[in-house]
Amino acid sequence: MYQKISCDVKLAAVNLYEHQHLSLHNILTCVGFSESTFWHVLKLWHETGNIISPTCSLCGRPRILHCDNVLYLICLFCHHPGWFLDELLELLDTNRFISVHYTTIHRELEHIGISLKKLKQIAKERNEQRGMEFTIQMSQYLPEEIGFLDETLKDERTPGHLHGRAPKGQRATSHQVFVRGQRVSALGLTIDGMVASMVVKGSFTTVKYLEFLQSTVVRN
Repeated sequence: MYQKISCDVKLAAVNLYEHQHLSLHNILTCVGFSESTFWHVLKLWHETGNIISPTCSLCGRPRILHCDNVLYLICLFCHHPGWFLDELLELLDTNRFISVHYTTIHRELEHIGISLKKLKQIAKERNEQRGMEFTIQMSQYLPEEIGFLDETLKDERTPGHLHGRAPKGQRATSHQVFVRGQRVSALGLTIDGMVASMVVKGSFTTVKYLEFLQSTVVRN
């Protein structure tokens, strides 16, 4: 049966033995533990200066990805949020000399609060400075003075279903339209709605746009 022995009792037994105050038999009779336990405690005392075994503060398997490696992953995602796990695995192996499984990377990312999301795509051609200049330029006009043009597309493939059901072992098939349709451009949307409109096939050219302004917008 397991018996917890006080550290004070162990230390007292060691002191009594080393100072030869009592014989080993009398010491064991007083403290109440076995001779093998006494020799184990005495060995620890001589090797470590303590009467209890040093214990490791870390529980479980040792960590492979330490704090600096996790910070490296965070920097990678700040620079490019679209990294795949296998790409991160290769980067860790090449730049940090750490070989881990991609599931380890996935668990570590979840632990630090980095989750998988749908990417918000921002055009590379976007220029913040030119955008600010355009905003300042357009701010001189009233909302009633601004008109908009846009292009629209009739896509015949929209009603088609992307998923279907069929018995196991059989492919689900459906005859659907593969022709996208014609692109058309529409003009004339203002704050009050469609006050003047014009629809042409394809995109508006400069000639068509000026014709629309002269024949439709200015006349109205």
